[in-house]
Amino acid sequence: MATPAATPAKTKGGAFLIEDRAPEEIFTPEDLTDEHRAIARTADEFWRKEVEPNLEDIWQHKPGAALAVLRKSAELGLTAIVIPEKFGGMEMDFTSAMVVAEQLSRDGSYSGWHGAHTGIGALPILYFGTPEQKQRYLPRLAKAELLAAYALTEPHAGSDALAAKTRADLSPDGRHYILNGQKMWITNGGAADLFTVFAKVGGEKFSAFLVERAFGGVTSGQEERKMGIKGSSTTAVYFDNVHIPVENVLGEIGRGHIIAFNILNIGRLKLGPFAVGGSKNVLALSIKYAKERKAFGATISQFGMIQHKLAEMAIRIYAAESMTYRVVGQIEAQLDGFSWEQLNASETMLKAVEEYAPECSMIKVYASEVLDYVVDEGVQIHGGYGYHQDYAVERTYRDSRINRIFEGTNEINRMLVTGMLLKRAARGQLSLVKAAQAVLGEVLSAPGPADAADDTPFAEEVKIVRNAKKVALLLMGVAYQRFLLELEKQQEVLAGITDVIMDVFAAESALLRTQKLAAQAKGAQAADMCAVLARDAMAHIEVTARTVLAACSEGDNLRANLAVLRRFTRYEPVNAIALRRRIASRLTDAERYLV
Repeated sequence: MATPAATPAKTKGGAFLIEDRAPEEIFTPEDLTDEHRAIARTADEFWRKEVEPNLEDIWQHKPGAALAVLRKSAELGLTAIVIPEKFGGMEMDFTSAMVVAEQLSRDGSYSGWHGAHTGIGALPILYFGTPEQKQRYLPRLAKAELLAAYALTEPHAGSDALAAKTRADLSPDGRHYILNGQKMWITNGGAADLFTVFAKVGGEKFSAFLVERAFGGVTSGQEERKMGIKGSSTTAVYFDNVHIPVENVLGEIGRGHIIAFNILNIGRLKLGPFAVGGSKNVLALSIKYAKERKAFGATISQFGMIQHKLAEMAIRIYAAESMTYRVVGQIEAQLDGFSWEQLNASETMLKAVEEYAPECSMIKVYASEVLDYVVDEGVQIHGGYGYHQDYAVERTYRDSRINRIFEGTNEINRMLVTGMLLKRAARGQLSLVKAAQAVLGEVLSAPGPADAADDTPFAEEVKIVRNAKKVALLLMGVAYQRFLLELEKQQEVLAGITDVIMDVFAAESALLRTQKLAAQAKGAQAADMCAVLARDAMAHIEVTARTVLAACSEGDNLRANLAVLRRFTRYEPVNAIALRRRIASRLTDAERYLV
């Protein structure tokens, strides 16, 4: 396995709200090893030589086109990055899988095929399979001899996966489970050979099964007519008295939710590099067009409002990228010394990811919304041409929209983040209560003296992040006091608190990365992006916090809470127009995203 160039501090998930980190304690894209960069170059070359020339055939669903490309990627090991060598894989680290995901994100249709096969298709077996199941299936999945799919969603069970009606009943001789039911929106559903299917044993015990199409009784519906990712395969899958050998139960009967939720955590994190890579691609397309398109005697790249768009695209990409690789580094820190040969290797891997489940959900939400912003502005920069199918940004605009639905909707994930953190606090796993009490104490105290002038680098950004954390803790404390155990039913309040927490994590991740670059006398672009990002984050935090506080307090209490909020959300503005122009100038010179 590759060894990261930096070793991040081991921290608890969610601890960023109550702890400060030093720049050298986080992992950033600049810390990628030579091995990581080599696999990135391999994936990039594969994209240019094999994927790009075949995209038209993939979009048109030419029979076998996507599978042929996928199998060529298998020859390079790109379908087996994290699979152990003894099962025919590359046995590389977690970071390598994220690097490959970023490189293969430039088209939603192909990345759908590849991502579903290598992620939600293969990982359930890698993490939960018996030794016999792994030996039977992983080598063939590594070579893409079998195409994998993940069958969880049903017509009436989407976000509420446990409401599934597909059922499995043990045969009288005890040798098979008889599977009946229907799944919907299954990626790779039209061509998959192997499905991880979730069903209720006896109509009650939610469980997972490895189901081969060759068992018989498995049929796929017609390809769905989708808004975007049109070249991916998305179908319903029907199971009619499918006889599944009992040895193909995945995990334990009645514990299918453990598999489902853990695989979703990984999928949410992986959506980060997918969205970052897609955003970088659209930004480059937009810069190129802006430099070529002339209006009123000048290229539109010289216009202030176009420069604003290009700069803001880069700023948001920088935040999403910084968040993603920070969490990847935190997971790697938990896996220090990890080997697939050790006892309970799968459990160790899953615990490392589960520790950062709140951060994985934040990355899913933040990165998918960054990509949506970037593609929308990309169309706008292209003007009427952006609305035409001959231009790539039209397709990326449509392809992007699914990411806010994939891996649990953004609404579900917004509720999960705050909900998970509060549950950890209640169990004593995270000292949020004490920290929130300290902030609530400031509601009753008189304002302290004004901060003394501080001209050290990034002093204002550091203060913004520190105070933003206080706002998040204030909201959590006030909301819990108001609603107690009923808080989980207050969806708008939970979502609002999550938005604040997410802004905190984005701003701090970008700041720490920027400080790390500055210590190496690098990152002038990063410094400008960080300055704008931190202040915009605080402005958004203030508006969101007002809404939450007004839902959780009233009268004198509300006025006191708002007074504290005003104290925390003060900051020194910067000339964001000038900074965005400077950021855009560097982008147009480079014709790509850069830090």
